[in-house]
Amino acid sequence: MRKLLLASVATIAGTLALTGGAQAQPAKAPAPGTVVVHLNGWFDFEAVALNNPNSSSKNSGSTKFAPINTVGLFRLYPGFDATTKDGLQYGVASEIRDTLANPNGAGVNGNTTSPNGTVSLYVRRAYGYIGAKDAGYVRFGQTDSAFSLMSYGDIEAFGDYQQFNSDLGTAALIYNGAPKNLFAVSGALYTTSKIVYESPSFAGLNFAVGFEPNSNGLAEGTAGNQSGASAISGSSPSRRRNTIDAMVGYTTEMDGVGLKASAGYLDASPLGNTGGAQPYKNMGIFQAGGQVTFGGAALGVNYKDGSVNDGYTFVKSGQRNDSDILVSGTYTAGPVILGASYFFNQSAGASAVARTETSNGLAVGANYVFTPNLNLFVQYLYGQIHQVGNSGAGPNGNGHTNAIGVGASLHW
Repeated sequence: MRKLLLASVATIAGTLALTGGAQAQPAKAPAPGTVVVHLNGWFDFEAVALNNPNSSSKNSGSTKFAPINTVGLFRLYPGFDATTKDGLQYGVASEIRDTLANPNGAGVNGNTTSPNGTVSLYVRRAYGYIGAKDAGYVRFGQTDSAFSLMSYGDIEAFGDYQQFNSDLGTAALIYNGAPKNLFAVSGALYTTSKIVYESPSFAGLNFAVGFEPNSNGLAEGTAGNQSGASAISGSSPSRRRNTIDAMVGYTTEMDGVGLKASAGYLDASPLGNTGGAQPYKNMGIFQAGGQVTFGGAALGVNYKDGSVNDGYTFVKSGQRNDSDILVSGTYTAGPVILGASYFFNQSAGASAVARTETSNGLAVGANYVFTPNLNLFVQYLYGQIHQVGNSGAGPNGNGHTNAIGVGASLHW
């Protein structure tokens, strides 16, 4: 589903189960001199049966959860698309979410920011765009950049549309979720303010490039770094500066077979902890992916490798680099969608030295699409993690879990 959020809000409702594409401009530009306003949304609800034997926090002691839980999410996508009389396209797109629920229960503390069961909303994405089909598009604000927009081969259009790239779906209840670098469409990358250019297609070739001065949000500015010595002292493995990413892609179709492929690189410098015995290393990540479609079938592969740790954080000197591979695919027959994916990851994880955290996972799902706005789904996830000395992975640094979810997805 996260891939779909990259598209204009004008196309979300009709393409939820069908596409993982991403463009800054609307799929169909409004008539010259007109403005089209949108308020699209997504509601997801599912019941999940969980087996998480190694968890010390999800089911432990005298506060064990019931073996069947319910999870869900709510999203709004307000915005507008417009075309000037001269043919220039522009608009704004955004994503608004509700706050995470507190496991203590709504009657005790309903969510992470508001007491007594009240729910607040916050902005996850908010950006504007200007451009034209033949000149390309510039997007600016709290948005996805090249690394996310042209991430191919990570097919998620089945089950709850998230699998291990979870926003409160089935994977929200399992061990620690998937490796946080497995998907380029990650909040660590798209919730920061930046400028991005997407080129038009030249005989199937296109590219995108983005620049993010600092890892701050749209309304945050630099106030957090100027409000006293305490705000800028110390260091954080997630604070970036001078992040530049670029991707090159190729799309073609021949005899009913569609091909999309892309490759690119993301580079970022750490803000803080750049000296000492174990400084942060510069972040540099290579990504390559591709997907093939034929009839109702789609198959994709996505690979990443580089100097980065879980959650797109910096590694320190002496820690190992990260590598991720994801194989995924779907098959659509009428109203039925069948899908599966498998990932394998190795990273520094929780180790401060050169030890390796290894994890892998399998996702299998099926959907029945009643209309473009309603589908029912079932999804099974299995994941495991291993790292010597990592108590968070379970006894002896080993953990595994599996969960099955059944639910409904409604969108407009």
